[in-house]
Amino acid sequence: MPESTRRELAILRLYGLITTLLLTVFSVSAFRQTQKARFTEIDVERINIVEPNGHYRMVLSNRPRSIGPIAYGKPFGYPGGTRPGIIFFNDEGTENGGLTFDGKTENGKFRSGVHMSFDQYNQDQVVVLNYQDDNGDRRTGLTFADRADVPIMDLIAQLDSINKLPDGPAKVDARTKLLGPRNGVPMYAERVYVGRNRAKAAVLNLSDRDGKPRIRIQVDSLGSPSLEFLDATGKVTSRLPN
Repeated sequence: MPESTRRELAILRLYGLITTLLLTVFSVSAFRQTQKARFTEIDVERINIVEPNGHYRMVLSNRPRSIGPIAYGKPFGYPGGTRPGIIFFNDEGTENGGLTFDGKTENGKFRSGVHMSFDQYNQDQVVVLNYQDDNGDRRTGLTFADRADVPIMDLIAQLDSINKLPDGPAKVDARTKLLGPRNGVPMYAERVYVGRNRAKAAVLNLSDRDGKPRIRIQVDSLGSPSLEFLDATGKVTSRLPN
């Protein structure tokens, strides 16, 4: 066979191989984009649900693979590895709530908890459904809260700077000022709590804008009902029954 013919056959074989590979890649790509997989059971340590731009929309994970706080697609604050459950994100890739849970027995005592919360925009949680049980010392309830309109990323950055200061009065004063009210609005104020407290009473607390309870409706652990009105110092000013 002439040398020129052998070269032409070699080129044709190479062309055929490249064409086959390209067709395979395109076929797999098309399958991935147009088909959906169905599973009867799957074991996985983490699932990321993302938007087309790559921002998280929801993350489901075990404890070691859980994520830390994220705002605008960027991590901040503490690292991951502490929050098994589901974390939610808004349209901007910022965390805005989640569902976490734990529970185990060690040295003959148990701890158990379930926490579901929804965050104020660019801030922390303001609606919280919580169950916390420390070996029978139990509190369950629903909380509604107010937070100052201070971006949480700015707050954390300032707090990190303060924490790097030498220990002393200046550091304490700076931290107190940072976490103090902004324009008369507390950084955090619990406004409504309904649930079962650690004293085994069913309680409804209604609080003022500073988070101080002003009305308390309660049925205690013995079944006795009461309605109390309190002043800003926490003193009961009126009570039914007397």
